[in-house]
Amino acid sequence: MKSPTRVGVFGLLGSGNLGNDGSLEAVLGYLRAEHPEAAVDALCGGPEVVTSRYGIPATRLHWYRGEYRTASRVGAIAGKGLGKLVDAVRTAAWVRRHDVVIVPGMGVLEATLPLRPWGFPYSLFLLCASGRLLRTRVALVGVGAAPIGNRPTRALVRWSARLAAYRSYRDALSRDAMRGMGVDTARDEVYPDLAFALPTPPTSVPSGPPGGPVCVGVMDFHGGNDDRARAEEIHRRYLDGTTRFVRALVEEGRPVRLLTGDACDAPVVAAILDAVDSPLVTAAETASLAGLMKETAAADTVVATRYHNLICALKVGTPTLALSYAAKSDALMDRMGLAAFCHPAREVDADRLLEQFRALEKRSAELRQTLAERNAVAARQLKDQFAELTAVLFPAHALREAP
Repeated sequence: MKSPTRVGVFGLLGSGNLGNDGSLEAVLGYLRAEHPEAAVDALCGGPEVVTSRYGIPATRLHWYRGEYRTASRVGAIAGKGLGKLVDAVRTAAWVRRHDVVIVPGMGVLEATLPLRPWGFPYSLFLLCASGRLLRTRVALVGVGAAPIGNRPTRALVRWSARLAAYRSYRDALSRDAMRGMGVDTARDEVYPDLAFALPTPPTSVPSGPPGGPVCVGVMDFHGGNDDRARAEEIHRRYLDGTTRFVRALVEEGRPVRLLTGDACDAPVVAAILDAVDSPLVTAAETASLAGLMKETAAADTVVATRYHNLICALKVGTPTLALSYAAKSDALMDRMGLAAFCHPAREVDADRLLEQFRALEKRSAELRQTLAERNAVAARQLKDQFAELTAVLFPAHALREAP
């Protein structure tokens, strides 16, 4: 009897970022539907969460448990250094046990948020190099990429992409960025973000004119890698502008529901609740993209920062305004027909944001129809993505299924 295909999934999964976990959920849905015989496990940031939530065995990504804490003491610095060596051996040993390893979505080839080269970029490089050396196919599926200024980070990302057996991207900007970094992308395809493959909860269109609840997705935003010198200034402007916007909605009698997408966003929610101090402002406690979709489906309108907050709102067809912190948000809004409704997260102007918000609500019915059409296209394109993935990673299965 032939042994089942051994499939690994890899990334900062189970670590509190709902977008990352949503990408994993989409890939697991594909594997369970199309390759139920596959034996799946994970090398990830939060193995306990991944095992309890998704029912697959999981191994901790880093040997040193303080990997993402700032190291100032000699012992911590030594632990991190030793961890890099140990992780090289651990990663290779894990990769060797698999036929295929999938990196499900996520912005693994970008540095739009603060990122050190010896953190996740190094881990991804170890994965892809191990895959090439040990002849295990590593697939970067629907990933995000962006131009990277830091030379060590750029080198690690470039080599990771080159060593992978398969690459696809969540937008054309990502593919262009990798081409600009010297990666041959001639065979790489672009598909919608994997989260568009998740089930959509039941939705209902508001019967009257806009005037009901508004979801505001917030983020612990301090700029990106190149903004470290002014990170606090950027955060202050973002928080002040967003707070003023929420206060203006409350003064008009609009209920506001605050959303997050990562555990680190909680202080921003707390700051806005404290500053506005109104029973009309409440905070949602969601543990998945499904929960976020339910929240955004119940709103008349959404204003959001995090990329997967935007995806959840767009997927359920709710008119959405993006507080855009990276080109990927602009590209997503353009793909879904809402390119005119982007506002810079680095320079939130509450008055201008209110003008855009009102313009968005005036076109609510029209934009809901646009989103329905764009979502139908995205669903078809992701079916093509998964069919391609089967052909590349599971060729024996693809031959059995051929007419």
